Amino acid sequence: MSDEPEYQVIGDAAEVAENRGKAYQVGGVQIAVIRHGGKLFALDEFCTHADASLAFGPVKDGCVACPWHYAEFDLETGEAKSLPAVEAVKTYPVRETADGKIEVAVKA
Repeated sequence: MSDEPEYQVIGDAAEVAENRGKAYQVGGVQIAVIRHGGKLFALDEFCTHADASLAFGPVKDGCVACPWHYAEFDLETGEAKSLPAVEAVKTYPVRETADGKIEVAVKA
């Protein structure tokens, strides 16, 4: 058994603009893919405080904010960086392929 994550193509990288997110469902898991600093990040779609979609939250300084109450989450680690959220969101391996696709691994 390999430790390499199993990636799935979920869409075109051009669908995710800089400092914006897009919601996807991958293997029954709702995720938000966000582009920041030219890099893609994938994390649980819903804020751990009130279930708002992080795919629609403002992005700055390496964090995405909940669009309802502005709790911030670190894009790299999923750590809750500000109240009212105290619980982290899960992050997922994500990559952009040479042919412009987004690939995400939801299970290791």
